Amino acid sequence: MTFRQLIKGSLFRFEDLKSAKDTPFWKSIVYLLGLSLLLAIPSVYQALQVMNQIKTDSLEIVEKIPDFKIEDGEIKTTKPEKGFIYQTDSIILTFDPEGKRTQKDVEKDLVGNYFSVGLLKNQALLVLPDYGGVSSAMFGDNVLKFSYKQEPFKNMTGDKIRDGLEDWEMPVWTPLVMLLAGIYPSFINLFVTLVFAGIAGMIVAKLRLRRVTFFDCFKTIIFCATIPTILATIILLFQPNFDSSLLITFISLFIFLRVTHYFPKIELPTN
Repeated sequence: MTFRQLIKGSLFRFEDLKSAKDTPFWKSIVYLLGLSLLLAIPSVYQALQVMNQIKTDSLEIVEKIPDFKIEDGEIKTTKPEKGFIYQTDSIILTFDPEGKRTQKDVEKDLVGNYFSVGLLKNQALLVLPDYGGVSSAMFGDNVLKFSYKQEPFKNMTGDKIRDGLEDWEMPVWTPLVMLLAGIYPSFINLFVTLVFAGIAGMIVAKLRLRRVTFFDCFKTIIFCATIPTILATIILLFQPNFDSSLLITFISLFIFLRVTHYFPKIELPTN
């Protein structure tokens, strides 16, 4: 049976999946990568929504920032201005030309999934959420500091910030890069899920006296995971916190149990 016929069988004719155990292992892994790519789509969709929300909130915030310029490494407003804190759905901004707030104060402002931004008297701060140490691993710290004495901040003004955000557009290749980056965690998660499902499937197949190995079961269950992976992808688009692993495991095993009827039987000795 051809690889294309196996893919069709995983969607419409489960009995055809009896041939999946004879598929070269590398082809099964390639197919698993395809399923992982599908599962990565909801994460990319959510990330793009967050980026659009951040841009919308940024435009809302900069309208609140008074005109200012940088002199001798410090913020100078054109008129006497008091500092303020402004919060949107994704960002908390501290504007403090008077030097009343510190880095620790800005860090404490971070709540949940918010970004905390501080335009302090002598430096700019960006505090990132640090779930599982991701930000610290990538940047060395979840607090990024920028001196007003360095480019491009030494020439920063309120008007330049507003103009820059209004003109900013997401590059067309961004979703593709995010999708490729999302394949790795998606692949690892799906691989581990199907390994355990393959072990469970092998135990059931042995109990039914079917002559199969673990790799036979694992390769077969990869193709059995096609429909549950599609279902999980659709659900994750609307429910990002949904536990897709359980859905994929149970439906894949259900399909696999139907396929085991077509596996060769172990011939028991007769007396």
